[in-house]
Amino acid sequence: MAESERATRRRGDELLPERSILSLEEYLAMQRSIGNETRFRVLNALVEVGSQSASELRDRLEIESNVLHYHLDELVDVGLVENRKRKEPDSDGFYSYYRATSLGEGILDHGVRELMRREWDALEEYSA
Repeated sequence: MAESERATRRRGDELLPERSILSLEEYLAMQRSIGNETRFRVLNALVEVGSQSASELRDRLEIESNVLHYHLDELVDVGLVENRKRKEPDSDGFYSYYRATSLGEGILDHGVRELMRREWDALEEYSA
């Protein structure tokens, strides 16, 4: 680990649980990643529908293939999505599929979705 990474980890230690498996920078990278609308939509689709091939995601979200792969790579890099490979193709001929990790599901459900739920609750409460 580089010295600057150690310094960042030490500065963020007081914000993390005692035995946190991730650094503050890693948590923040996840948040930045889903701050992008396309990546948020990709992660949301994977949580809602489950594992999907890149082709299925492309068709579902109506995203160009190269754009989708760029965003999938980012989500994989920060640990919110994983790319799984099969030894044999599925019924549609796909060897590779993507799925949300438990961190991906958690950050989505307890992050942006929680804020959206609170907004809906507040709107219902104040419009009654």
